[in-house]
Amino acid sequence: MRRTILGAATLAVAALASLQTAPAFADSLTVDDPQDLRHGVDLRSVEVKHGGRNVVVTTTHTDLQESYRSGSSGTVFLDTDPDDPGPEYVFSGGYFSGTDYVLLHTDGFKTSAWGEPVEGSYRMRIDYDTEQVRMRIARDAIGSPDEVRVAVRVAGTRPDGRDTRKDWLGDPRSFTDWVAR
Repeated sequence: MRRTILGAATLAVAALASLQTAPAFADSLTVDDPQDLRHGVDLRSVEVKHGGRNVVVTTTHTDLQESYRSGSSGTVFLDTDPDDPGPEYVFSGGYFSGTDYVLLHTDGFKTSAWGEPVEGSYRMRIDYDTEQVRMRIARDAIGSPDEVRVAVRVAGTRPDGRDTRKDWLGDPRSFTDWVAR
């Protein structure tokens, strides 16, 4: 009996030690979104990777178009402070060829709450073949947070130019789960 208890205790200590010495790696999260917008910017999924140096948000769309006539754009709200509800940063840009993007400080979702541009390294790349938009943000540009979560909104204009449609990941102004570094 004593040998069994000692063997079990040894296994428990060995298991605990292996958990403490496990290598650190980037955490990630992928969230799917239904096809609910009849526009090329329709959001299908969002992947958030939180690595040692960067936070990378990749959005996948249906029939993403290069033409400015699409009016395609997207906005990623980043929450980096669990003690302060709402986003601290907003990454916004056009999803058509020749457009621009910016990472700003914010104190909420409304554009009137958007503040000054963030100083630091960030980039947005659009791949029309894979229908993906990839935003890379240096962790130090957003205060090197321990965890992040995002809310994503995309929009596009119908060819007649009269109607702009929006598509949120999940419910409007709702965040994903937290993603730890």
